[in-house]
Order: sequence, then C-alpha cells, then structure tokens
Amino acid sequence: MCKGFYTLLTAQFLSALADNALLFAAIALLAQINSPDWHTPLLQQFFVISYIVLAPFVGSFADALPKGRVMFIANAIKFIGSLAMLLGMPPLYAYGIVGIGAAAYSPAKYGILTELLPPEKLVSANGWMEGSTVIAIILGALLGGSMASHDPSFAMIIITLLYMVASIFNIYIPKLPIDHKLPKKNPVFMLYDFWHSFKALWLDTRGQVSLAVTTLFWGAGATLRLVVIAWAASALNFGLEQATQLMAILAVGIAAGSVVAARYIKLEESTKVLPAGIMMGLLVVAMAFVQHWQLAVVLLFVIGALAGFFVVPLNALLQHRGHELIGAGHSIAVQNFNEHIGILLMLGAYLLMVKAEISINIIVIVFGVFVSLCMMLINKRYRYLN
Repeated sequence: MCKGFYTLLTAQFLSALADNALLFAAIALLAQINSPDWHTPLLQQFFVISYIVLAPFVGSFADALPKGRVMFIANAIKFIGSLAMLLGMPPLYAYGIVGIGAAAYSPAKYGILTELLPPEKLVSANGWMEGSTVIAIILGALLGGSMASHDPSFAMIIITLLYMVASIFNIYIPKLPIDHKLPKKNPVFMLYDFWHSFKALWLDTRGQVSLAVTTLFWGAGATLRLVVIAWAASALNFGLEQATQLMAILAVGIAAGSVVAARYIKLEESTKVLPAGIMMGLLVVAMAFVQHWQLAVVLLFVIGALAGFFVVPLNALLQHRGHELIGAGHSIAVQNFNEHIGILLMLGAYLLMVKAEISINIIVIVFGVFVSLCMMLINKRYRYLN
C-alpha cells in the first residue's frame, strides 16, 4: 500500500473512534435526562436521515473536490455537532448534525480507495479499512461506554478533541485528480445525476448483489448494536458499560472475518461468501436462548466473524463496479442511500417493537430470522454469478 493510504487509514480510524464513542455518550446523556427507551433507536434515526436526504448531493460533492479536502470539511461538521452536544444542545439534534458530516465523509473515504489503488488491491484495502474501523468500534464502545457511564460531559470533551485531530490528518491525504466532476452544479441536475447513478448500479448484476447485501448488512448492524444492549440488560443483567464490552467482542469478530476475507477471497469470487450471511442470521436467533455471559462472548464473536467475512468482498465489488460505471463518490453515495434506508426501516421496526413492549427475546428471534431469510433469497439468485 502507498503512504497516502496509511494517512487515510489513520484519519478514518480517529473519526470512526469518535463516531462510535459519541453514540454511547449520547445514549448516556439521554438516560441522564430521563428520556423514554424508544428515544435510543430514534437517536440513530436522527443520524441516518442525513445519509438519505443528502445522498443525491454528497456523491457529486465528493467527486467535485479532492477527497481529502471533502473529508476535512465533513470532519469539521462532525466537530461542530459534537461541540454542540457538549454545550447542551439536546442529543437528538446534535447527533443529527454529526450525521450530516458523516453523510458527506463516507463517499470520500471509500471513493478515494479506487483512486489511490489498483483493482487487485481493493479487497485487501477494504479489509484494512474494515479492520481499522472495527478496532475503532471496539475502542469507541469501550471508551464511550466507560467514560459516559461515569461522566458524559468528560466523554464529550475527549470525543470533540478526537474529531479535531482527525481533521488535521485529513489535511495530509494526497490530492488526486478530480474524478467524474459534474458538468453542472444546480440541484436539479444533481438529482437527475443521482437517479442515473442509482439506476446504473441496480441494473448491473454485480451492483445488484453487492447493494442488496451491504444494505442488509448495515441495516442489521446498526439495529444489532441496540438489540445487544437491550438483550444484555435483560438476559445477562448487564449495564451500559458491560454491554459495550459485548459490542467490542462482536467488533473483534468482524475484524477477524475481515482479515480472513481480505487474505483468501478474490474480487471475482465475491459472491461465494453469501452463505456466511445465512449462518449469521441463524446464530442471532440462538442469542435468545443464551443466559451465560461466557457463551454470549463466543456467540457474538462468531456472529461478527461471519459478518466481516461476507461483507468485505461485496463492499469491494461494489466499489469496483461503481468506479467503472459512474465514479467512486457517486457509487458510494448510492450505496449509502440504500444502506441507510435499510437502517431507517430496521430501526423503525425495532422502535415500534420496543414501544409495543415486545419481549427482547422475541425481537432477537424476529431479527435473526429476517436476516437469514433475506440472505437465503440473495444466495439463491446470485450464488452462480461469476
């Protein structure tokens, strides 16, 4: 890998570390002001709505400027949202501001990979990116959960500083030639351009399978974080700090699966990993019958490993096809649009089940069965794709 890739990796790690610590700090702040339980999934929805609303514009924005500069601007927005939460803005609204920065950040951080590296390096690069992100998730969960349980305000100070340091690293990301710059900058043309990109990826067979899987994965992943916190409290009598440690185990599993995929799965063999998604859903169902933390640790590690193993190659496939068809930033924006609609819908379903006071074990079973059935349908349709 080139030197610029490691600068990108460091900037991404610091920003992701702050993102994940912020989630748990925001959850602690909601508890501190006695918000109802259903505000926790609503918090995530305030974050992801920006990805959906801004999707037609952030891809064009990412491709119109050097992507390191885009990442710097996006991190500055995250910094403002974090600072606003520290200064007393309600967590739901402040987290929404951070979501705007995250929506702009994502097309640049993944899109730049196809500009920095040749296609044969993409699966490996995604393994590095996912691995570093997962380490950030682990440390962010531990940092956010530990500090927020004792002093949410101190946690917010540390998180705000992390965004600042990440912005400094963004400055040193190499400036590359601008890719697929728009001929027009008016919003109507951007909407048309996004619709063209959306159709191009969904009409491409490899684009279809990778979009379907990544949409399901990120929708399931965002919801699973909240499900595990609630399940750990019910089944294991864990508080927020202990529940975040379980989340760390899940993230370690994702990192392990990502490393294996990066080492053994070639770009042209990406669809061979689909059965791992079916098994992952079945193991999520098994969580409903676990009552000992030792077994929970093993189960969550394996669930994470399967998740990392099947999503990394398909993520790389989507980046490769997107770069060829419509431009890196455009393709990641389309990916984010689909993924965050999935997150919004699955979080919405979880929110409604929580409001209806459905047992967490029933929620876990419904969640796992849904993931397995979806992966079975995807595998049946695309398993012989070459």
